[in-house]
Amino acid sequence: MLSPDKSKILIIRLSSLGDALLTTPVIRTLKNKYPEKELYFLIEDKFADAVRYNPNLTEVVTYDKSDPGKNQLEKIKSLNVDYVIDLQNNIRSKNIVKYLKVPSVKFIKPTLEKFFLVKFKINFYKKILSIPEMYASALGKEFSLDENGLDFYYENGEKAVNASEKDDKKIAFCPGSQHFTKQYPAEYFVKLGNKLTDEGYKITLLGGKSDRELCAEISSQIKGSNDKSNDNNLFELAREMSRNCAVVCNDSGLMHLASALGTPVVAIFGSTVKEFGFFPYKTKSVVVENKGLSCRPCSHIGKSKCREGHFKCMLDLTPEIVYEKLIKLLENKND
Repeated sequence: MLSPDKSKILIIRLSSLGDALLTTPVIRTLKNKYPEKELYFLIEDKFADAVRYNPNLTEVVTYDKSDPGKNQLEKIKSLNVDYVIDLQNNIRSKNIVKYLKVPSVKFIKPTLEKFFLVKFKINFYKKILSIPEMYASALGKEFSLDENGLDFYYENGEKAVNASEKDDKKIAFCPGSQHFTKQYPAEYFVKLGNKLTDEGYKITLLGGKSDRELCAEISSQIKGSNDKSNDNNLFELAREMSRNCAVVCNDSGLMHLASALGTPVVAIFGSTVKEFGFFPYKTKSVVVENKGLSCRPCSHIGKSKCREGHFKCMLDLTPEIVYEKLIKLLENKND
């Protein structure tokens, strides 16, 4: 645990959007427990908006992945931190810790558990823990998180939450994902959207730059829908998302943004499972998944194609199934 003489703390989580948002319970708990300490956060610039205006941080320092050399290490060293919390725990973060030569703790990844679950379908996870809980364990058993969820802050330092002008008939779809096996089929989003439209709901499509084409394709086939995807303006995405009564998404960074806003989430899991810890954190939610497949999980991060060729982890989750889960969630009848 932190000793009283450690006053400047560097938290390392270089990527990605969801991972950065998942550190915020640790950041908040640290600041509440040690208000006199200065907290610095090191992250790649393209993900920095996730924590850029978090008032619990003294400074957000951006990391240039293309230049991991001495100049950048010297820039980090110039912060004069005296303690490091490494929540990345990879080669890059280990090099930084080694260069700084200060006491540190690191997030212990459940590498063996993931390996046996993915490769042999043997589950050695003693219980399902969220990633924030796993991060917190790096600071010792006596460090316990509070009961609040994830944090996200706008440019003015205001905490992002469900908007007061939230429309109970607006539902956001976030169809994008980095990997094919984590992506609910576009045609299923279309069918789900039109079914909801027939029931009087209005559909909004949300996503970043890499999702623009997909969002436009889906929106063009859903009656009366609005495509509000943009070129990676996270703050505008949050504002749009907060106006919806629910979000339907994949296992993605925007799932964690919805959690930070406190927006009810229907998360559709294909090749990944809750054991990995990346599920909606402390918000009203349901994970829709096909638990009857012997090939699942096939990866802890997703793959570019279904190695079995059938993609049943997603294709068996019909729009009707997702619709029923969503309506139950909205009616607060979900178990």
